[in-house]
Amino acid sequence: MQASDKIAVVHKYVEAFDKADITIIREIYAADARVEDPVGTDAHEGIEAVCAFYAGALGSGAKLALTGEPRCAGNAVAFPFQARSGALTVDIIDVFEFNEHGKISSMKAYWGAENMKT
Repeated sequence: MQASDKIAVVHKYVEAFDKADITIIREIYAADARVEDPVGTDAHEGIEAVCAFYAGALGSGAKLALTGEPRCAGNAVAFPFQARSGALTVDIIDVFEFNEHGKISSMKAYWGAENMKT
């Protein structure tokens, strides 16, 4: 998978939030995907659990904005962004790992209370 392909998935992820479109989430994640958001909390495993998690996030009206360039290494991409919902802004770094089919097999979100602003 080329760096440009990984970065394109990052932009599709942002688009999913812009459009509140769960079908985009289903398209970019692998059937056996694992999402840990934030790291240290219980993971969502399998596409149905992942989609249920994102249905809540998309339904909240949250919008994402990249705050720096994605960085690619190996089968992964890391990217900084802000999630905004109402008066709340959260600074986050996500790391996507991809499977051999170019689907996200693992997503880890790095953020904590110190990254939240109102």
